Amino acid sequence: MTRLIAAVCVVLACAMSTAFAQAYPPNEAGVTMGHWHLNSRDIEANKKILVAMGGTAIKPGAFEIVRFPGVAVFLHQGPGTPPNTGGTVGTVVNHVGFIVPNTQEAIAKWKAVGVPVAPGAPGRLDQAFVTTPDGLRIEILEDKTQTVPIRHHHIHYNVPESEIPKIQAWYAKFFGAKPGMRGQNVAADIPGANLSFSKTDTPTVTTKGRVLDHIGFDVKNLAAFMKNLEAQGVKIERPFTPNPAGGGLGFVSDPWGTQIELNERPVPL
Repeated sequence: MTRLIAAVCVVLACAMSTAFAQAYPPNEAGVTMGHWHLNSRDIEANKKILVAMGGTAIKPGAFEIVRFPGVAVFLHQGPGTPPNTGGTVGTVVNHVGFIVPNTQEAIAKWKAVGVPVAPGAPGRLDQAFVTTPDGLRIEILEDKTQTVPIRHHHIHYNVPESEIPKIQAWYAKFFGAKPGMRGQNVAADIPGANLSFSKTDTPTVTTKGRVLDHIGFDVKNLAAFMKNLEAQGVKIERPFTPNPAGGGLGFVSDPWGTQIELNERPVPL
């Protein structure tokens, strides 16, 4: 079964290389945002929601994907994929986020076509939340200067307060994320994504097997990159697997339970 999963992932990497180019150049560590991988109970229903929000559906081979500026959302249920055991709330990744030019206009437009969107915090006209039937929680924020209808913005982690400096430092050390703040949240940035860290007093579980099974980063020189991670004690979930077309993939996990796929794609279009 392990070999079968690895083979499927290699085919996916090859197919994806011809489907779209990476939107954001990598940082000095060779890392940029890549994808979310969803365990979708109803692929068509979730694809409909994401397309209505402004994504573009593509299908390289058997794989259902919705593309946004900055991220590709994988909806395919491949062989060996664990069943969806719950939404994002309760996992280390509480939610993910998009930016739109006008939140209230987006809410009105999306409600009209059946997107399950709810207002944000009291008094926050610049904020909204979409929760899919599978339990993927998506925060919507506003940037009136934005020139595209929607783009990927952030991945929001919940960890104990004492762990916040550690998780920020971990992503800075191993993925070149630039430490900083996003409003009240401790954060770190990689091209295409802000990684935000908030405290929780409730225990969280791994992303693996939940609706957001893992996040994905695209990485240059991945074989050497993963060798370096392993030498420094990062948990390798799946070793580097070369792609016959070039590049390859592998999986790691952070110490808080986030599953992370790493991809080196062949030369993009």
